[in-house]
Amino acid sequence: MTRDMFDVKRAKNGRPVHHWRRDVVELAALFTAVAVADVTADLVGHGPDGPALLVISAIALAATAGFHVWWARRHGHAPPAGDTGARPSAEVRQAGPSAESAAAPEAVAGASTLWRMRTTVKDQPGSLAALCTALAGRRVDILSLQTHPLAEGTVDEFLLRAPGGLAAAEICRAVSLAGGAGTWIERADAHDLVDAPTRVLGLAARTALDAAELPLSLRQLLGRCTIRSLPAAPAGKARGPEAVPVEGVLEDTVMRLRAPEGGVITVERPYLPFTPTEFARARALVELDARLGPRVPHGRDVLTLPEGDAITVRRADPRDLQAARAMHERCSARTLGMRYHGPVADADRYLNHLLSPRFGRTLAVETASGRVVGLGHLLWDGDETEVALLVEDDWQRRGIGGELLRRLVAMAVDAGCESVYAVTQASNTGMVAAMRGLDLPLDYQVEEGTLVITARLDATPVVSRPPYDGGAAQQPPAGRIARD
Repeated sequence: MTRDMFDVKRAKNGRPVHHWRRDVVELAALFTAVAVADVTADLVGHGPDGPALLVISAIALAATAGFHVWWARRHGHAPPAGDTGARPSAEVRQAGPSAESAAAPEAVAGASTLWRMRTTVKDQPGSLAALCTALAGRRVDILSLQTHPLAEGTVDEFLLRAPGGLAAAEICRAVSLAGGAGTWIERADAHDLVDAPTRVLGLAARTALDAAELPLSLRQLLGRCTIRSLPAAPAGKARGPEAVPVEGVLEDTVMRLRAPEGGVITVERPYLPFTPTEFARARALVELDARLGPRVPHGRDVLTLPEGDAITVRRADPRDLQAARAMHERCSARTLGMRYHGPVADADRYLNHLLSPRFGRTLAVETASGRVVGLGHLLWDGDETEVALLVEDDWQRRGIGGELLRRLVAMAVDAGCESVYAVTQASNTGMVAAMRGLDLPLDYQVEEGTLVITARLDATPVVSRPPYDGGAAQQPPAGRIARD
């Protein structure tokens, strides 16, 4: 289940600071302004020198406004003098001449910061040279440059190395003065140092090995964006998405591509329009995925439970539909209700969606006889990630759910997810215990009897390892994992 069943409002951390002195000053200024306005109105209306007084007042007001602008520019936007301990924001900002300097890195002597920047310039000789000269004047090094020609101009995308004390607003102000328009800037990291062709080839290789990698590859290809895969026939009686042509649709900040199985892949990012080059790359990646067809890694792990039973954990796909349906039939109504938060009217459609690698990754637990007794799902929910578990009644409370959850979280870490969440009920003590067993920072939210537990992965102790690499088979000791 995704979080679409209800709307969870996330609270902000911390409280606003109340500055009572500022309130007193503003109140006094308001009363003073009213009194001055009343006196001025009386003088203008009844005094002999009313027009002259009005002109003098206008000149004084203009002078005061000019002084205020000069003072604000000199003292109001200075970068912090030292490290505040705050984590830099990862969100994309529109950065014009008046952009905030909150995105500035810590001013550390001798340090440098990587930035990704995009700006639009006129398609005429000398425009790019003017940008480069402006950046060089502030000791900003251009590490890479990509150009995206458009009808109304050219979009230039830079990877920059700037002095640590140079704020993002200062960079964008220099770009604006040099002729750049619609400038956007965000922090970059070492992964952005890879040149574009190498990065695209690497993403294509990842997608070729595993169909579940397509959404992640698109996100890395296009930067911070929200990707949603909509099935052609959603579960229940919901209407399917509007069909898109084979070549896809590009609409400013939204692109819609035809999914290989007939649904729609929607890619959206705020404010920053997609270029035709980005659209062509994304369309080529989806076409590659469609030509290769359904595929998942075939490795498997063998785990010996404390009771001595051996189980196998492997990746699942739509070919496991019959086995998954049989497990549903063996599960009690209470177990299914805990998992799906109500009766399952059409299990086939739910399972088709959950087992599809287009919407995430699924792990299956098999007994020695080949019976599926547990399923764990890692589902891409827009820019968030959901985890869900279902373990057959006779196999519960043996550590299977915790083992599945740890593996799913390790996959989420490998995929670069910042957090995972589970939607369950407060009475589902097994799921709550499994989430607590991760030893991760957890956030709890309750609404109308539904519990949402979010685990933050930025400080995860989960050991990330290549899942199911198909190494040589070994007989594991009790409670240990072996490859085969």
